Amino acid sequence: NQHLNKTAENKKTRHCDGFKIFLTLLSFSYVAKALAGIFMKISSTQIERRFEISSSLAGLIDGSFEIGNLFVIVFVSYFGSKLHRPKLIGIGCFLMGTGSILMALPHFFMGYYRYSKETNIDPSENSTSNLPNCLINQMLSLNRTPPEIIERGCVKESGSHMWIYVFMGNMLRGIGETPVVPLGISYIDDFAKEGHSSLYLGTVNAMGMTGLVFAFMLGSLFAKMYVDIGYVDLSTIRITPKDSRWVGAWWLGFLVSGIVSIISSIPFFFLPLNPNKPQKERKVSLFLHVLKTNDKRNQIANLTNRRKYITKNVTGFFQSLKSILTNPLYVIFVIFTLLHMSSYIASLTYIIKMAEQQYGWSASKTNFLLGVLALPAVAIGMFSGGYIIKKFKLSLVGLAKLAFCSATVHLLSQVLYFFLICESKSVAGLTLTYDGNSPVRSHVDVPLSYCNSECNCDESQWEPVCGNNGITYLSPCLAGCKSSSGNKEPIVFYNCSCVEVIGLQNKNYSAHLGECPRDDACTRKSYVYFVIQVLDAFLCAVGLTSYSVLAIRIVQPELKALAIGFHSMIMRSLGGILVPIYFGALIDTMCMKWSTNSCGARGACRIYNSTYLGRAFFGLKVALIFPVLVLLTVFIFVVKKKFHGKDTKVSENERQVMDEANLEFLNDSEHFVPSAEEQ
Repeated sequence: NQHLNKTAENKKTRHCDGFKIFLTLLSFSYVAKALAGIFMKISSTQIERRFEISSSLAGLIDGSFEIGNLFVIVFVSYFGSKLHRPKLIGIGCFLMGTGSILMALPHFFMGYYRYSKETNIDPSENSTSNLPNCLINQMLSLNRTPPEIIERGCVKESGSHMWIYVFMGNMLRGIGETPVVPLGISYIDDFAKEGHSSLYLGTVNAMGMTGLVFAFMLGSLFAKMYVDIGYVDLSTIRITPKDSRWVGAWWLGFLVSGIVSIISSIPFFFLPLNPNKPQKERKVSLFLHVLKTNDKRNQIANLTNRRKYITKNVTGFFQSLKSILTNPLYVIFVIFTLLHMSSYIASLTYIIKMAEQQYGWSASKTNFLLGVLALPAVAIGMFSGGYIIKKFKLSLVGLAKLAFCSATVHLLSQVLYFFLICESKSVAGLTLTYDGNSPVRSHVDVPLSYCNSECNCDESQWEPVCGNNGITYLSPCLAGCKSSSGNKEPIVFYNCSCVEVIGLQNKNYSAHLGECPRDDACTRKSYVYFVIQVLDAFLCAVGLTSYSVLAIRIVQPELKALAIGFHSMIMRSLGGILVPIYFGALIDTMCMKWSTNSCGARGACRIYNSTYLGRAFFGLKVALIFPVLVLLTVFIFVVKKKFHGKDTKVSENERQVMDEANLEFLNDSEHFVPSAEEQ
């Protein structure tokens, strides 16, 4: 008896140790996954500028992750449970890391970043000379990229189509991330002690949350670093992180996340298929299995039975799919969750660009605030939502009402944002005439003024200066400036004739390098905006927790896996892929000044009409959210009618499913599509 007890105790210890090792490794892989995902979102604007592409194309690159995921999600879901799950997760982590490193590679092959492609400046000129012809832009070395990093040739200068490597790397990252979540969850569910799976999944997701926080903090740090840090003399760089041409060290984030992902993949290849069996037992089982399959009759019979089984499964799969697609409640659920999640995807993708264009925030500042304020608010909201559902044992109607409250809060927050939109900056040549006296109807082809018409300026140039009248000018030349302080900082330009036209009483008609900052009123609006953003994130996270339970309560129990999988596929294809593209295309239409290379090709946008941009962006989000309220109202009505007098309380199993809801649902990062066998 003592021997048997000792043997059982040893087996239990082996199982416990093997399972805990898997749990630790899976937590580490969740951290790596979170790093790569957030780096992609917060680096979108940097990638747009570095590769001189539009916001819509940057949105397509962002959506390539979902494209890669859709390629293999069915294969992984069907065969994953039948193969060696730890090894598949290891392969996935390795592919994630390889994809992230591939995304960073263009940085090492493109050459140095030129932030003044539009300008040709001769560094040999004396920058302190007074020139009556206003050609200050042709003799200031301080306004251009240092001469040692000047590229030759149009194609080489523009970086050609190197963004394709980022696209392919992000797609490969999507392929690699596919097996991590579904196979990790199923492995925990199969081998965890009864009733403990929710605790373990909560632990793994909590580790993933720490990865998100680290990603935002590192993203904030990398955004402060110049893209070519370590390669150029930073003292010669005359732009700051608030400049619309600034590109941070976007590649460092992908390099870090790639290395972490590859390191996390290695231990998975040494884990057993089943932690309950020691190695010797697994070898014996494999040997017996080989002996059995040597019988040809058994092989033929197994093959025949397998064909029948596959045919039955395929038929059952399509019957199950038809069943959920003819379920009115499920169809309504898919539509309103798609619209609701599309609004959040747009916010996450373009919040940095909106904060920059509306309030003049740098990417570094926005990343920091998101990491320390908004993200914890979302996490607390998710846990609060779960507590409310458990505490009050909400029925289907109660869950739908909670979702309705979430959508209502989100809609109201978008309406409030309209009152927090700042007026577009006063920019001579875009929103004002060059003399600054009157506004213009259109920013296209604004005629020169008498203050700079004889200066022979390049109107495509973007070297913004701020006059002491509070107006931004496209370049020192277009401001009519005739001299400068040279290389001394802060860099000031003097005798600016277009600034003089305003009629300042003093004779100091000067301008300093860079765009004019936002006024105090706009700065106050920015703080209110972010407070509402945090409250909106918290309250909406409370309501969105109910979606994970609704998805399985409105279909038959045997169809819940298929229902969740199909819902995830729709969120990815119509949400994760399309939303960044059509929101990016909308943002592009609000651009007032595009960069150009030496070939004259259009690059990234330098400045937007912030008033129109805010109205269009928040207006489209309102257009997405308002139908959600209508559909939720219909949904509640149909639920009351269909389940009138029936018990629609959340069961114990469904509460466990709700416990497993996490931020990946908010970010549309579910990775589970069921196999036909599971139906």
